[in-house]
Amino acid sequence: MNIPSDAPGPDTARTLADPDTPFAVVDVHKVRRNIERLSTRAELLAVGLRPHVKTAKSLDVAALLGHGAPCPITVSTLAEAEAFADGGYTDITYAVGIDPHKLPRVVALLRRGVTLRTLLDSAEQAEFVAQASRRAALPIPTQIEIDCDGHRGGLKPDAPELVEIARILHAASCLDGVLTHAGESYFAYTAEELRRAAKNERDTAVDAAERLRAAGLPVATVSIGSTPTAHAADDLTGVTELRAGNYVFFDLVMAGIGVCRIEDLALSVVVTVIGHRPEYGWVITDGGWMAMSRDRGTSVQPQDQGYGLVTDLAGNLLPELVMTAASQEHGTLSPRDGARLPDLPIGTRLRILPNHACATAAQHQSYHVIDSARTTNTAPEIQDFWKRVTGW
Repeated sequence: MNIPSDAPGPDTARTLADPDTPFAVVDVHKVRRNIERLSTRAELLAVGLRPHVKTAKSLDVAALLGHGAPCPITVSTLAEAEAFADGGYTDITYAVGIDPHKLPRVVALLRRGVTLRTLLDSAEQAEFVAQASRRAALPIPTQIEIDCDGHRGGLKPDAPELVEIARILHAASCLDGVLTHAGESYFAYTAEELRRAAKNERDTAVDAAERLRAAGLPVATVSIGSTPTAHAADDLTGVTELRAGNYVFFDLVMAGIGVCRIEDLALSVVVTVIGHRPEYGWVITDGGWMAMSRDRGTSVQPQDQGYGLVTDLAGNLLPELVMTAASQEHGTLSPRDGARLPDLPIGTRLRILPNHACATAAQHQSYHVIDSARTTNTAPEIQDFWKRVTGW
């Protein structure tokens, strides 16, 4: 984890007007509020919460999730698993299908005392896990991925091979349970569609677990989750844990489907105006796709938000101004629907709200932290500097 040379020192009072742009900003007040919202919901639904740390990739953010203590987490790479294990996290689910050459790293983490669960959806993968487990003389806890909506990997709950795979794992003392992810919920645009996606996600996972139990196989974990369904579910009977990650920051895609409000977005990127093309109605900034990512997730929504919405440095939206284009280091801002282009002289600093928080966060090595509950300055004070886990 590298600290940039412009990281604020303990005795340095600095604001968002000071560091070189572009840089990522996290509003810790909004992060805490977003975390509390889902934590309260999980308690009401009587289900465990296993946050996905791929969004922030930050030990500092994870500390907020667990109120200062390591909590169960989900990761998307073994590098993340190793980095969080170094940070004291011992209950980790690696929620991407396993392949054989990664198993030595899995075993190494298990030998360190980390409970690291792997994921798979084929008998071939199960055989690799079982063989590695026997060679290492220790169980590799493994979950079977269930496909609840055709979005990505996994088996249908009635797939003939489901029980066969579970038997291979159980014979090696590796069967932990089932896991599903409602990826299609990101394309649900009404509250009722979100509720249906959440119910389908729950029903699919529970059906698969019950089928395995009926075959005499143990199922300790029934894991479901996505940020949209986690906030829409109203009955999680039969589920043991809920996973979500995007919710700590939220983004424009989540706002576009009604899971959050624009004012809940905790991550933004500070950029500087470096030019104008009045003949095209453009304002040029120094923040291109290297700062924002190429994600255009709102392009399929009723309201396309380009590469992001624009605020002033204090976080106030600039109405109808959108980041409409991005090259590697340049961003283009344009007014929407014939609106008047605001006067933004060269040197003006702005903040861009991202389409996809996970993708934008992955572009940055660090976050400058502000607290909107403590400052209302036009250039908010930097309260802290959070280091990132190098886990891609």
